[in-house]
Amino acid sequence: MKRIKTGFTLMEMLIVIAIIAVLIAIAIPLFSSQLEKTREATDLTNVRSAYAQVSTEALLGNSEITVTVDLTQKQADWQSLDPVNIGGIVHYKKQGDTDNWKGVAAPNGTCVVSYHEDYGIILTWSGKADPTTPEYPFNTSITDFFSLLYDTAFWKNGSIKNNTNFEFDSRCPDSEYIPAISEAIEKLDNSLLQQPDCTWAYLGNGKDGQEAKRYLFWTSLNTDKVGAGKSIPVIIQTGDGKYYVSETTTGKRNGKDYVTISESLTPNQYTQTLKKGKEYSSLEAAYDAYLKALEQYDSVRQP
Repeated sequence: MKRIKTGFTLMEMLIVIAIIAVLIAIAIPLFSSQLEKTREATDLTNVRSAYAQVSTEALLGNSEITVTVDLTQKQADWQSLDPVNIGGIVHYKKQGDTDNWKGVAAPNGTCVVSYHEDYGIILTWSGKADPTTPEYPFNTSITDFFSLLYDTAFWKNGSIKNNTNFEFDSRCPDSEYIPAISEAIEKLDNSLLQQPDCTWAYLGNGKDGQEAKRYLFWTSLNTDKVGAGKSIPVIIQTGDGKYYVSETTTGKRNGKDYVTISESLTPNQYTQTLKKGKEYSSLEAAYDAYLKALEQYDSVRQP
């Protein structure tokens, strides 16, 4: 018997390919969605674990502990839950910042879990996914401003560590410390501290283990031009990486011919300065808030 061999016609092959393409088109989004939900579940598990750790430490008296969780999710905000509940902190999409929830979860971001004596556990989210983020005049990837201070020779030799309230103000013309800090800043790539005519100051406790009690004050204003005794808005970064926008009063030091970013502050007054301001989840968010605050200071704004 003669066997007849036949194959697929071109039309049949095209139909099969079309069917496969449709199946793939349907399957990929479903798979991606499920994968994203898995990533979010992982992030929530890790954040809840950090929440438990910080809560326990706070109960034991260590209220300054923070835990940073690196996020794995690939899309901004939450795709699988609304609201999100972490340890009783309930947050809805589009709700915005609250006392216990700052920022939005996003790809390449983090969640910093900390404790505040007035509010309890605070979850501070950050990331780089929001396409509406405005352009900034400085490099927003540069956010570590304390490492350059710690890398200076004078800090490494321990000359500051017995000082419970140091001050390095960028406007001080005869400071033995400012040149070293300025040299380190100049090596950065268009950082916040390199903006034209800005004023900055490192302040706080130099003793070992007191990072959270160290502060970087920054304003876009030239305080020498503003004059002493003027209220100005400032961005504050704490040594443990938190951001605030608050207000200071410019000052003068006895026998010195320059205007400081703030009058002399005691440790308790640093705390009060933070409390009268507002905490933000990132340098960008703090800068946005600073610009809005600056609009209220017409008497000291520079053209």
